[in-house]
Amino acid sequence: MMEQRVSLITLGVEDPARAAAFYEALGWRRVETEDQITVFQLLSQVIGLYPKAKLAEDLGVDASSFGPAAMTLGYNVRAKKEVAAICALVPGAGGRVLKEPHDIFWGGHSAFVADPDGHAWEISWNPFSPPREDGTFHWNG
Repeated sequence: MMEQRVSLITLGVEDPARAAAFYEALGWRRVETEDQITVFQLLSQVIGLYPKAKLAEDLGVDASSFGPAAMTLGYNVRAKKEVAAICALVPGAGGRVLKEPHDIFWGGHSAFVADPDGHAWEISWNPFSPPREDGTFHWNG
């Protein structure tokens, strides 16, 4: 069962440096940039700026399928097995699994699912950034 929260909003951007400069000009402070993702910690969520082409690759779709904007909503779980458990609920709820649960090279585990309208969610276990007891998410713990 999913808790009612969003951990991470990933925006697929054409030019990560330009996008980061935009948010910084609005007064946001960058937490870090690593492995092509630029991170801004919000009150209890994270905004990540990620190359649109890489986001499409992660989802297993053509980047042109995004239209003018690309975005995924991220839901981080506390245990690796929760990724598969949530994916199992999706088809019965009217959604579809876009990419089955799989291990990621940096040590995490994730899957991509879509709601009935096609909004993409990444269900992810990140051993370096587990959700806190109250459900809040902070980059690197």
